[in-house]
Amino acid sequence: MRLTFLGTGTSGGVPALGCDCAVCRSTDPHDKRLRTAALLETETTRILIDSGPDIRQQLLAQPFRKIDGVLLTHIHYDHVAGIDDLRPHCVFGNIDIYADTNTVGGLKQTMPYCFTDKLYPGVPLLKLHTIVPHQHLRIGDIALTPIRVMHDQLPILGYRFGKLAYITDMKTIDAGELKYLRGVETLVVNALRFEKEHHSHQLVADAIKFSHRIGARRTFLIHVTHQIGFHEVANHRLPENFQIPYDGMAIEV
Repeated sequence: MRLTFLGTGTSGGVPALGCDCAVCRSTDPHDKRLRTAALLETETTRILIDSGPDIRQQLLAQPFRKIDGVLLTHIHYDHVAGIDDLRPHCVFGNIDIYADTNTVGGLKQTMPYCFTDKLYPGVPLLKLHTIVPHQHLRIGDIALTPIRVMHDQLPILGYRFGKLAYITDMKTIDAGELKYLRGVETLVVNALRFEKEHHSHQLVADAIKFSHRIGARRTFLIHVTHQIGFHEVANHRLPENFQIPYDGMAIEV
C-alpha cells in the first residue's frame, strides 16, 4: 500500500491566518501545511481518510480516479467540510462514506441536502455507513479495523490497516484499545507542537511516548501547527525513526 499525506496541518493550516511568525512567512514549501487528510492506495483500491476544507486543492494534485471509500475520523469542520467537493468523483459511481454514529448524525444536520431522500439536483451521490470500533471492514482489497481514541471528551475513530495505524486528533487512548494496535510497524499520529499543553491534542513528547508504548518501528507526526517550527529544524529535534512529513509526501507501507 502507498499512503500519501494530502495535508499535515492542524485546523487552521500553515501559514496561520493573520500570523506573521517566521514559519508562516517561510518560502519553503515544506512549511506550508493544508488541513490533515490522507490517501491510502493499492493497485486496485483507493481510500480517502478525512475530507476537510482543503480537499479540492489536495485532490487536484492526484490522478482523477475512483474513490472506493472515505473514512472519517470525527465530525469537526477541518475533517469533514470538504465532503461536498467530492462531487466530481461521483462520475465513477456512488461514494461510500464510513463514520461513527456521532459523525453520521452530524453530517445529516450540517449537510442535509447531501443526505436526504430527495437530493438537491447535482449534489454528490454519497452513501453514509455507520461503523463502530473494532468492526472488521474491507474496502476493495484493503482490510481495516476502526479503533477508539479520545479527542478531549469526544470519542473519535482511528484506523488500522494491517501493520499501519492512522490516528489523528488524539489526546488519550484507553488501555483496552492497545491490543488492537499490537504488531503495528508504521504509526501515523497527531503531535500538535513541542511545547504548551493542549486540552485535546497530543504534544510531540506524548506522541513519542505513545509510539514507544505500542512498539512502532517508524512514526510520522501529523496535524501539526506553525508552532512546530521550521520543517527541517523540527525534524532534527526528533528521535531516530520519527518524522514530520510534508504535504504531498508518500510512503510505502
